[in-house]
Amino acid sequence: MLINLSIIGRGSVDAFNALLDKLSGWLDAFVVMLPNVVAALLVMLGFGIGARFVQRVVTRVFGRISDNVAICNLLGSLARVATVVLGLFIALGLLQLDKTVTSLLAGVGVIGLALGFAFQDIAANLMSGVFMALRRPFAVGDMIEVDGACGIVDRIELRATTITTLSGLSQIIPNKDVFQNKILNFTKTCERRVELPVGVAYSDDLELAMDTAKRALAAVELRDESRDVAVYCTDFGDSSINLVAHFWLQKPDERSHLRARSDAIVRIKRAFDEAGLTIPFPIRTLDFGAGAVGGRRVDEMKLRVVEAAASRGSEGARAG
Repeated sequence: MLINLSIIGRGSVDAFNALLDKLSGWLDAFVVMLPNVVAALLVMLGFGIGARFVQRVVTRVFGRISDNVAICNLLGSLARVATVVLGLFIALGLLQLDKTVTSLLAGVGVIGLALGFAFQDIAANLMSGVFMALRRPFAVGDMIEVDGACGIVDRIELRATTITTLSGLSQIIPNKDVFQNKILNFTKTCERRVELPVGVAYSDDLELAMDTAKRALAAVELRDESRDVAVYCTDFGDSSINLVAHFWLQKPDERSHLRARSDAIVRIKRAFDEAGLTIPFPIRTLDFGAGAVGGRRVDEMKLRVVEAAASRGSEGARAG
C-alpha cells in the first residue's frame, strides 16, 4: 500500500498552524488580562496581610468584652477566614470569573446547609457558648443551679460547661442546655435567705411561738446581723398552725446555708422545749365504729371470727 507523504505533510502543517493560532490567542488573552491578573494577585496579597490585622483587632476587642480566651480566639479566626474569602471573591471578580464566584457561593451555601443539619447540636452548643461568653451570666468559681444540677463552675468552654456538684462529682452540661434553661447564680448577689418552716400546736400561744422563734434564730452564728429575723403564720395545717421563719446569711455558699439551717433547727427545737411549746406531728385516727357506712366494731369482728371457728369445729366433729 502506497502512502501519499505530501498529504501527511500538509495535514501536519495545518495541525501545527492551528496549535500556533490557539496558543497565540491564549497569549493575546493573557496579555489583555495581565493587568487584571496583577490586580487580583495584589488584592489577594493585601487581604491576606489584612486578615492577620483583622484577627488581632477582633481578638483584642472581644478580649475586653469577655474573659474567655477560647471564644476570643475563635472569633478572631472566623474574622480572618471571612476576610480571606472576601478577598478571594473580589479577585475572581477582577478576573471576570463571575460564574465561578456564583458557583462557589452556591456550593458554600449547600455545604453550610448540609453541615448545619448534620451538626446542629454542635453548632447550637458553640453559638450558645459564644453568647454566654458575651453575656457572662456566671464565672468560674460561682455556684449555680441549671436544670436541676447544682455545683461550682470549674470550666466554661465553647461546647460545654463543667461544674463540680455538691457531692464532689464532675458534671459536664452542654452549653445549649445552660443557655436555654433557667440559671440560678448563688454567688453573684452575695446574699441568700433561709426559709425555715415550723409547726405549732393549735393549743399553744402563737405570739409566744413567734417571739420564741425570733429569739432562737437571732443567735444563729452565720446569720447576717444587719437584717432582722422575720416569722410569719402561713396557714392552718392538718395537725398544726404552720409558721415560716426568714433570716439572711453572711455568705451565700451551700455549705454556709446547710450549717445555718441545721443550727436554726436545733435552736428552735431547744427554745420551743424550754418554752413549753409543742411541734406536733401528723396523727391518723382509724374509726371502726358502726356509724360509718360498711363499718364494724372491732369486738363484733372478733366475736364473729370466734363463732365461725367454733361452727367449723362442731361440723368437723359430727362428720367424724
